Amino acid sequence: MAFPQERPRRLRASAGLRALVRETALRPDDFVMPFFVRPGKGLKRPIKSMPGQFQFSPDELIKAVGPLAAVGVPAVILFGIPDRKDAKAAGAYDADGIVQRAAALLKDRYPELVVIADLCFCEYTDHGHCGVVRQDGTIDNDATLELAAKAAVSQARAGCDVVAPSGMMDGQVAAIRTALDGAGFAQTPILAYAVKYASAFYGPFRDAAESPPQFGDRSTHQMDPANLREALREVDLDIAEGADMVMVKPAMPYLDVLAAVRARCSLPVAAYCVSGEYSMIKAAAAKGWIDERKVTLEALTSIKRAGADFILTYHALAAARWLA
Repeated sequence: MAFPQERPRRLRASAGLRALVRETALRPDDFVMPFFVRPGKGLKRPIKSMPGQFQFSPDELIKAVGPLAAVGVPAVILFGIPDRKDAKAAGAYDADGIVQRAAALLKDRYPELVVIADLCFCEYTDHGHCGVVRQDGTIDNDATLELAAKAAVSQARAGCDVVAPSGMMDGQVAAIRTALDGAGFAQTPILAYAVKYASAFYGPFRDAAESPPQFGDRSTHQMDPANLREALREVDLDIAEGADMVMVKPAMPYLDVLAAVRARCSLPVAAYCVSGEYSMIKAAAAKGWIDERKVTLEALTSIKRAGADFILTYHALAAARWLA
């Protein structure tokens, strides 16, 4: 009986061989850890739908970031939960806003930490939408851009290293780039949520950020989950407007989109492994149905293999420890 000369199984015979020829390797510095921060002191509130995740006051956030730095996770992204909300998201661009205060404290304590500020308004508006709402219930795109520009400058002044607009407003990257440059922050990069789908996987996040829409949904500005070619147009537009990095969100349900974006552009590409992805793994692991460590690392590896240069993930601390 004739056998083929090439036998891939030869290279799978031992853990050492498998490691030697492994094509995709995760590292702690592949990760960005998201945090939810709110005003107060001594606050560490569990998020029921996201086991192991919390809302932190700034002083508790400082404590929570310490273990990340110790295992080599280089960056965090901040989501703010203000005490007061209003129709125009004033807390998002307040110089003394919660993200601004938290960022300043983090940069003072951990100067090498990369602090990314999410820039969206759903957490700050009393209606829970990502922009200024007209009387007919629609989003006023251009009025929202003016507020996004103000928020970006406020975040940069507070010490944020990267501004990450996630509202999916047309022209948001150009408006923010112009505002940052005009305010003396030409060196502040923009991580654009270029491809953000209107996904059901965000459910736990809306619990964590206290940001569910009070009416309607976000399908008029976030992308239709059925569309891939549209994602590439969005990437092209954000790059043309001055984005320094682009993101695909969610991650695992959109690995085909992530791979297509990676093939499309030469900028750094991020992927956000979102709250629903995280919570499903945690829930199944709690039931004993899966091995949490193995499934988490397999999931994150799939995201990197599909083309992500870095991954925003609530698994960051656990994964970094497992990889140590």
